[in-house]
Amino acid sequence: MNKKWMMSAAALLALTTGTSAVTAANVQGTTAETVKYSNNGQAVAPSAAAVNIDGSLYLPVRAFGEATGKFVDWDEFRGTVSLTDKPELTGKYKLTAPNLAEGIKMGVGSSLIHLPGDPDNVFYTTADRGPNGEVTVNGKTVRTFPLAEYTPTIYKIEINKGEIKILEQTPLKVNGVNPTTGKANITGLPNIKGRDEAPFDAKGEKELAYDPYGLDVEGIAYNAADDTFWLSDEYGPSIVHVKRDGTIIERIVPKGWAAQVATPLVPARETLPEAYNKLRMNRGAESVSITPDGKYMFMAMQSPLRNPDKATDNSRQIRIVKFDLKTLEAQAEFVYVTENAKSFKDLIQADIVLSDMIALDENTLLIDERDKYAGDKAQLKRIYAIDLTDATNVLGKYDTAANGGKTLEQMSAADLKAASIMPVAKRTIVDFVELKFPYEKIEGLTLVGDDTLVIVNDNDFGVGSDLAENGTELWTVKLPQPIVKQ
Repeated sequence: MNKKWMMSAAALLALTTGTSAVTAANVQGTTAETVKYSNNGQAVAPSAAAVNIDGSLYLPVRAFGEATGKFVDWDEFRGTVSLTDKPELTGKYKLTAPNLAEGIKMGVGSSLIHLPGDPDNVFYTTADRGPNGEVTVNGKTVRTFPLAEYTPTIYKIEINKGEIKILEQTPLKVNGVNPTTGKANITGLPNIKGRDEAPFDAKGEKELAYDPYGLDVEGIAYNAADDTFWLSDEYGPSIVHVKRDGTIIERIVPKGWAAQVATPLVPARETLPEAYNKLRMNRGAESVSITPDGKYMFMAMQSPLRNPDKATDNSRQIRIVKFDLKTLEAQAEFVYVTENAKSFKDLIQADIVLSDMIALDENTLLIDERDKYAGDKAQLKRIYAIDLTDATNVLGKYDTAANGGKTLEQMSAADLKAASIMPVAKRTIVDFVELKFPYEKIEGLTLVGDDTLVIVNDNDFGVGSDLAENGTELWTVKLPQPIVKQ
């Protein structure tokens, strides 16, 4: 049955143009529920009925976009709507490597990059800090490292005929002797006692030694100018400069970090703001990327800082930092606003995180935003294109709640608007929930050419998993239009 419909033209204009005040008469119409639609000859059903107003048919933008096979993104800060064509899934590849130990699978996938000049099926990746889990001992939950001797490693991989093959392994090391290992190799153990999460053996009974050079590697970038890698690390949070042979050159850390631990073999450059010391444990520097021209490096946190405390775990604001790669100084900081958990079913805001990114130029990034669920329970596994062109540089401005104000993490959307803070603009490029990606942690993201997006998941070494297979998959996706790197 058709229904009477009335809305003020002022409200219509406010929604579509962002105009703050319009004087107009009310508009009346009738819902056109019997209208049938097709897209390229195929029947489609919009999510909302059109409205007949004076003989003209009006369909909500989201309903129109979704019915015609497009992603629809609304930017409440700019008052804009973006329609983007959907991509095509072109390949699936699985890792079938031998286990590292009984009950511990081989793991890669905490990052991903394709290097210029390499074959289209060859990539580099990492596998975070190694196998780890949690056990409860005497009523206390502790972090365990069943293979404490694991060395964080850069892996060169190849995809072919549905499989991921490991071609080379480059363990990370210092130029000298690491006192924790008695050799050059580093571990994935935490850095600072009393600050970082305490490491224990597999049974959770014995506390292990800390490693001042230990890394929890989550992102990888490549600088063609000097043929080196940069790795993002959750512990510092930090960004680590590494030679192609795995030797660590230097480490970018927050102000005040170096006073807590001695690392004479790896110079610590305190060019991150001091506020980054307030990271949530295991939610540190999740991604890093370098612009193709080699001028700038970007780093994004996985989650909001605990700034001033853990009450901000459910903040929607996550920080992205831009560095001058020549000086290694932070040049700008931008606000990324994650999706609103209230738009999904039974999703907690703190469970929405950022994982990996690609810098296409100094104003355009691709970024991976996801929830913590897998399979049919997953609701958010999206790759967004983000634009920094008109985003506000907040570097050093909202790190403390001075004079009765709020930190960046304490702000609501209304607070951001009141402070004239413009977050980055974002639009959906790929939705891996729609494509039914089976695993939780899509953590590797890269681009081959200008139209093939590649992702891989981190299987966490199979710790806590009952899967018979390895649980690592790499997927390739063909974008409908090229994404041009400047």
